[in-house]
Amino acid sequence: MSENRWSNLDRPPLNTTALRHALLRPGSLWSSVDVVESTGSTNTDLVARAAAKEAGSEEGAILVAEEQSAARGRLDRRWSAPARSGLFFSVLLKPGAHAIPVERWGWLPLLTGVAVATGLSRSAGVDTALKWPNDLLVTVEGEERKAGGILAERAGEDGVVIGIGLNITLRKDELPVPTAGSLALAGAVSTDRDPLLRAVLRSLEQWYGDWRAADGDPQASGLHDAYAAGCSTLGRTVRAELPGDRTLTGEAVAVDGDGRLVLATGEGVQHPVGAGDIVHLRPI
Repeated sequence: MSENRWSNLDRPPLNTTALRHALLRPGSLWSSVDVVESTGSTNTDLVARAAAKEAGSEEGAILVAEEQSAARGRLDRRWSAPARSGLFFSVLLKPGAHAIPVERWGWLPLLTGVAVATGLSRSAGVDTALKWPNDLLVTVEGEERKAGGILAERAGEDGVVIGIGLNITLRKDELPVPTAGSLALAGAVSTDRDPLLRAVLRSLEQWYGDWRAADGDPQASGLHDAYAAGCSTLGRTVRAELPGDRTLTGEAVAVDGDGRLVLATGEGVQHPVGAGDIVHLRPI
């Protein structure tokens, strides 16, 4: 028998009507909610929609997929998960339309991480740590595991599409790699995707609104302190794998005003890292 949308009762489909009723209210950031059964990448679709100025390309557009076949993380890494086992969605924000300086847009992935962690703490009862710059970590059997990721892509002159992938009900035998995790494996009190999605989006709306009201200033909006408080990378020895096959090892001592990770090396020199892959090293 071919699988239909109700064949896995442990993983029911999202309720689009209920999501629209809950999120599309007067004065809300969110302008549209579309849920598709399957697509290659919600980020790719929403960037294309914004470029073409199609319906659903206003600020606050939300595109959710029950399954993605070509989802990407940073550095074009593939992201795969069974249908309806997680939340896979993208949102369109337009900081340029609010005269937010472009140099502050780099805070949007970090802001999204704070918002997701805040929303999940409230709705799932799970502590989600942030690994700089865009990974979401949960604790499974005493170990940090990656349960989600964030990808930001420019969309036109004034917009940014933020993609979020979260493993919700992924079981141990479904993990793509041993270092992956899910909310269920982390002991979440709820894995109902509808309220989880609503909680994350409402948290994102609040954080984005505060940041926008502060003209993108991470200090004035409280974003800098919130990110530093939730970032598990700080205080640890890490290896930064940088462009050009360079590496840098040191202690992650701060996130600077531009959202860069500051590493202190053994020579006592502090290096800000704005792009690269960060590996948490185990204490010796």
